[in-house]
Amino acid sequence: MTENKKDSGIPTWEKFFRAIMLLVGITGGYQTAEYLLNNVLHYSSIEVKVAVVIACTGVIGLVFFYVLTPKIISGISKITGKVEVELQEIPSREIIAGVLGLIVGLIIANLLVYPLSFLPIVGPYVPIVLNIGFGYLGARIGIKRQEDIFGIFNSLPKIGGTSDRETKKLLKKGKGEASKKIVDTSAIIDGRILDMSRTGFLEGLLIIPRFVVQELQHIADSSDSSRRARGRRGLDVLNALSKENYVDVYIYEKDVHGENVDSKLVVLAKKLSAKIITNDYNLNKVASIEGIEVLNINDLANALKPVALPGEEMHVHILKEGKEQGQGIAYLDDGTMIVVEGGRRFMNMDVTIVVTSVLQTSAGKMIFGRLKDEKRKRATG
Repeated sequence: MTENKKDSGIPTWEKFFRAIMLLVGITGGYQTAEYLLNNVLHYSSIEVKVAVVIACTGVIGLVFFYVLTPKIISGISKITGKVEVELQEIPSREIIAGVLGLIVGLIIANLLVYPLSFLPIVGPYVPIVLNIGFGYLGARIGIKRQEDIFGIFNSLPKIGGTSDRETKKLLKKGKGEASKKIVDTSAIIDGRILDMSRTGFLEGLLIIPRFVVQELQHIADSSDSSRRARGRRGLDVLNALSKENYVDVYIYEKDVHGENVDSKLVVLAKKLSAKIITNDYNLNKVASIEGIEVLNINDLANALKPVALPGEEMHVHILKEGKEQGQGIAYLDDGTMIVVEGGRRFMNMDVTIVVTSVLQTSAGKMIFGRLKDEKRKRATG
């Protein structure tokens, strides 16, 4: 039982190598016996010949199997161990670039081998010299020019070309399915996604579809001042996300089939097996029905303390009338609606209000307030 356990712990490659070495030892022993019988020992007796063959093959075979083989295996293990340690410290990009350079160098060397192999005297040695020299040179050049090599691959057509190979790579990028998140227009305009990434609570790969960027540009070009400000804010947030290295941002170039942006986001999320980050209540419901996991920033904020507390003073600009009599409506930079009691009389004015309550739901946040005093300061435009 003990011998079986010990033998089962021997690697397969070592068993195979031992068998090869035993075969080499037996072959070498037989050839040695043949040489001795033909050149040294001149015995015609068949018994003597058999005894010499058995002795030589046995002795030399055992020497190879029990003496040389363990030392060779030990040396190979030490060398491979050192190579593994060295390779672990070398970046993957450098290894790939070196291998590519080595392959190119060997191809060039073998193209030159045939004509040069006919040279007198040195001809037989030319293939060895060329393969070693050009292989080493190619590997060194590949390592030194790795940025240029990977730059060529990066310049190839991205997602949206004639094939979906880049899409397949994107599916594998990051650590697991949870790392891929598609960001909706409303979440970008909200702006809190930038703060989340800066604090480290948001991780993985953020996928920004090109049609979302186009929607932001369309909003930023709107004739309505409030809508235009929200669009520009979203573009600023997107620009900051792309420049800062708190989280990986990927612009997905390929368009997908859908009647509107929301339906396209659902289709893309299914295609990439990704989650959706949004503040849009309707998109939240539709995606949930389709079995797509949604990360609603408003739900996250609902679990935290609100930014506006009852009794806090705020300076706002009344933009329009409210639904109820006497109400005025204002907005924060992120689009949060503020309902001001008695604010209807101060349209297009800057006023100071006192927050009375904050309503936070999955559909968004609403702030209710009242006028602080009777003196108002007109907007200077």
